[in-house]
Amino acid sequence: MHSLAVRHLRRVRRVINTNTYPETIGRQLQLVAGETAEHCAWLCYDAEEQDNARRYWGEALTTATMLRDASLEILVLASLSMQASHEGRPRDGVDLARAAHERAAQYGSPALKSLIASREARALSLMADGQAAGKRLSEAMRLVEHTDRGRPSPPWAAFHGQAELDYVQGLLYTENGHHHGAVQFLRAALAHQDRTYGRNRALYRLTLARSLVNAGEVDEGAAHAVDSLDHLAEVESGRVLRRLNEVVGLLADVDAVSARHAADELTEYAHAKGAA
Repeated sequence: MHSLAVRHLRRVRRVINTNTYPETIGRQLQLVAGETAEHCAWLCYDAEEQDNARRYWGEALTTATMLRDASLEILVLASLSMQASHEGRPRDGVDLARAAHERAAQYGSPALKSLIASREARALSLMADGQAAGKRLSEAMRLVEHTDRGRPSPPWAAFHGQAELDYVQGLLYTENGHHHGAVQFLRAALAHQDRTYGRNRALYRLTLARSLVNAGEVDEGAAHAVDSLDHLAEVESGRVLRRLNEVVGLLADVDAVSARHAADELTEYAHAKGAA
């Protein structure tokens, strides 16, 4: 998928720079190039190729600024906020989310504002500002309950909803060391997640497994870890494999039959993916 997206982006760039066309067509081509660069960035992010992701997002942001396309600009800023938190740069994550929030004000879309607020809450939590993180997440939850009001969110934000917010709440509890509390929300995230989002279901289940093991519920955690392999068969994701390896490390440190069996099965899967 990544290589196909990159080839498509190169073709669009070639058309832009080697052909003659009306200005209106040129704008459309530039927008296609920006949106394709953003897609390449997300695929790199998911594959844990973070430098390449940053480069493609930078290209997409340049195009959005040049075209004054607010939707693409908001998408890129929110995505860069997500990446910053993922890489352990929470201050950047907060600033990028707030920049996205400023630009999203004109949209009047509760779902879009909720998504951005959840990104800011995640970054604030990583800065150990639990009070501010909780406030922003509460705001995100309030907004998602009113998606019938205002304008609809852009198509790229369609994935955002209760499952995503439950997941973020679970992460906030995890980062504060409240693993039993995290389990409740991570179970809800998995239950609410649409089955068409196989990557998210794999990530949510592995994160739930991690919290269960940390909460002392080793057998159930091991079972969820193994069950995640059913979702992983549908997706290629470096982020998910990173979480899988994290869970393997936790299970390997537990003196329990279920933990050993699960760690062996997950390790075998990880080795098979590495050799593929």
